[in-house]
Amino acid sequence: MKFKSYLSICIVFVLFFSFQNDVLAQEDPLPKQKSEFWKKVRFGGGLGLSFGTNNTQVTVAPSAIYQYNPYIAFGPGLNFNYQKFGDFSSTLYGVSGIFLANPIPEIQLSAELEQLFGTQRFEDIQGDITNDVNNTAFFLGAGYRIQGVTIGARYNVLFDNNDGIYAEAWQPFVRVYF
Repeated sequence: MKFKSYLSICIVFVLFFSFQNDVLAQEDPLPKQKSEFWKKVRFGGGLGLSFGTNNTQVTVAPSAIYQYNPYIAFGPGLNFNYQKFGDFSSTLYGVSGIFLANPIPEIQLSAELEQLFGTQRFEDIQGDITNDVNNTAFFLGAGYRIQGVTIGARYNVLFDNNDGIYAEAWQPFVRVYF
């Protein structure tokens, strides 16, 4: 008798919780809140190739920006640059941060802080001369923007003729973000 009552209670208990699980499974759980962060992140950057008589230049500069609102965006970037001009070669790498402002959709203003490291080599009569470089640049720029592509110019306010990295303070740019 004891066994039958125990078995009956167990069966009722199992059926009760099985039924409860079926009912709970049919109800929609609270919808998960999706992060809005990744919807506002855009990827892009720049690529550059230049070839000529006894010279080569390759630049790869990926970056990402967070589009805070239609007017403001900011984010980090990486830089790699290889140059070979005659007896001179340079390999540079670094990091950057960019702040973009769009007062109207077609105009983009920018501020970029860039830190580059690398090695420059020069071959002369006495042999190879190697120079380790470390350069900080701060660019202020403006450009015309249409559908994620901006064409403009930027100015390095920290430019120094003796830094050995940039030939001029002014630089044209093409910036693309998807």
